[in-house]
Amino acid sequence: MSSCKERTTGKSAKSWAPIVHLNVGFVVGVLFVLLTYLIFSQKAAISGLNVATTVGQPITDEQQTKGPAETFVTSEVQRNAEKQRIQGSGESAENGKVVYNTKGGYSETCEVDGDVRVNGASLSVSLVPTTSSTSSSERREWRILPYSRKTMTGIKNVTVAQLPDKSAAPACTARYTMPAILFALGGLTGNFWHDFSDVLVPLFVASRRYAGEVQLLITNMESWWPTAYGTILRRLSKYDAVSLDGDEHVRCFPRVTVGLHQHNGLSIVPEWVPGGPLSMRDFTRFLREVYVLPRGEPVSLIREPSKRPRLLLVHRGHSRRIMNEQEVLQAAEAAGFEEAAVDLRRDVTVDEQARMVNSFDVLLGVHGAGLTNAVFLPPGGVLIQVVPYGRMEVIARLEFGLPAKEMGLRYLDYEVRAEESTLLEMLGPEHPAIKDPLSVHRSGWDKMTEFYLNKQSVRIDVPRFAPTLAQAFDYLRQQ
Repeated sequence: MSSCKERTTGKSAKSWAPIVHLNVGFVVGVLFVLLTYLIFSQKAAISGLNVATTVGQPITDEQQTKGPAETFVTSEVQRNAEKQRIQGSGESAENGKVVYNTKGGYSETCEVDGDVRVNGASLSVSLVPTTSSTSSSERREWRILPYSRKTMTGIKNVTVAQLPDKSAAPACTARYTMPAILFALGGLTGNFWHDFSDVLVPLFVASRRYAGEVQLLITNMESWWPTAYGTILRRLSKYDAVSLDGDEHVRCFPRVTVGLHQHNGLSIVPEWVPGGPLSMRDFTRFLREVYVLPRGEPVSLIREPSKRPRLLLVHRGHSRRIMNEQEVLQAAEAAGFEEAAVDLRRDVTVDEQARMVNSFDVLLGVHGAGLTNAVFLPPGGVLIQVVPYGRMEVIARLEFGLPAKEMGLRYLDYEVRAEESTLLEMLGPEHPAIKDPLSVHRSGWDKMTEFYLNKQSVRIDVPRFAPTLAQAFDYLRQQ
């Protein structure tokens, strides 16, 4: 009998530690901002680069023709591993098993073991019994959203079915002995933060246990995506990703994971990782291996006292700009840093960008997708987040503060005051966005985004900001 449950549609909030020693009004305000963020954050997306690519067929260890319309793809290593896994797991080798997972509330996945057949044309996954003896004579069916945010719109569901007998099963046209992971692109991908939080980190978690012996099946394919992240994909899987969009094959596997499990934004919960615990430190170590990044630690001022730590300021050419960027860079130089400002909007490849960021010790920028590049910093480096005006501190810390600590980075933030925000001059002191930010949050995600993310830039009070730079330098001096 399948242990897969009916799909739920409710939304669950992230857990976070309550703030103490503050007045009740502030606590209520922070709770409201957090609730608004959790409910509406899935609506925000920024368009990314558009690079054409062709998704090829699998590169196989062994491939032989079984018949006029059937291909057999096998890996001896994975065949032996699968045999041992089934024998030691208590699963039914005859009729298979389906396990549903919705831990954390963001995502839903189904792991289907047995004779599993994937039909790209109908976007269906069928579990076929190998014997006529089943616990139910009826077909059982569930619909799973294969994107890591289960409430995301614009993405087709995958139908997962447990068939009552073999007669209803589609005939295999391609057989594999390695497992597969089926997931969707689209959604919020194209935004650098979401590329990692919604796809790359969950895909790392799902596939790492297979050591490359896994087939990636992608629906809702974005043509630019395999080109942008091909270096990562080639390390996660030894085989070319297969696009299921318009795929005419019925591909058969011993196991298929349907969907990706996002734990908590740009974070990993070690206890939830299939096949053994992983962490964000493991993910950033994996990135350093993939991109051959040379630095596994920041500069040591103890060993090299004459060396100046390097600080990279994320330049933004649109919203959330630092209007007095040169003054901030001069302050960084005065604090002891070798400083530079770079636009990290992927004008270069991700590979080049990763190597460039890894050469710095400190990443500084206003809240935004560019801070995702902290994944390339050497462990022990520093992330400084400039938090825009508008009660954005909770959102900022959830998206970058907590993940930075999980990566082994020192996290510092600088909260912008109203007088440092361009909104004050634009709207005036009596506008609700200045006078009562919580009222804007109560109006919903779109209004919050309009004012505090899209319309706002900042002019940093350099004397007020200088202690944050000094704190970063002092931290590195102790390494």
